[in-house]
Amino acid sequence: MTTTLILVRHGQTEWNRVERFRGRHDVPLNEAGLAQAEAAGRRIAAEWQPTAVYSSPLSRAMVTAEAIARPFGLAVQPHPGLIDIDYGQWQGLTPDEVRGQWPDVLDRWYRDPASAYIPGGELLAIVAERAIAAVRGLAAGHEGEAIVLVSHVVVNRVILLRALSMAWASFWRIGQENGAINVLKMEGRDLHLVTWNDTCYLQHH
Repeated sequence: MTTTLILVRHGQTEWNRVERFRGRHDVPLNEAGLAQAEAAGRRIAAEWQPTAVYSSPLSRAMVTAEAIARPFGLAVQPHPGLIDIDYGQWQGLTPDEVRGQWPDVLDRWYRDPASAYIPGGELLAIVAERAIAAVRGLAAGHEGEAIVLVSHVVVNRVILLRALSMAWASFWRIGQENGAINVLKMEGRDLHLVTWNDTCYLQHH
């Protein structure tokens, strides 16, 4: 049995707009992000009939997920496996501010992210382990159905890398805009990518 996974990145926050490391800091959606969430709900309702909506517990994802779940009368189910990477001491800082204190680590993060030890933070391999476990577990519980997963740019990227069997070196090549919709199929243990970083629906908004 095949499970359809509609993987969504949350709408925009002010920390996306000005580029601060967000991680576990609970940054709310801004006005543009709220509009993106509503548009994502309309886009998904036009094509799919999901039986469940799961989300990172952080409010920027939960509010996005609630807008998607509303047309179907579904309650959003928070899932810890979908929470954003823990950026530790970088959270709330801009890249320039991080560079002032940890220039070598930041360079490594942009050059070889899997080997970057963010101070007080989470290794990318750990993010991937929990995110893929969440995807597999949720897909197994909804065989033959379509479900929505709302998460964050780093989490979505590692899931997409796994679906494409791509190495960590391709992490920064995975486009994932705010409000992006990705569609994957889980068949047994195999994860297949159908569509990736779809934001066309936002251009018509």
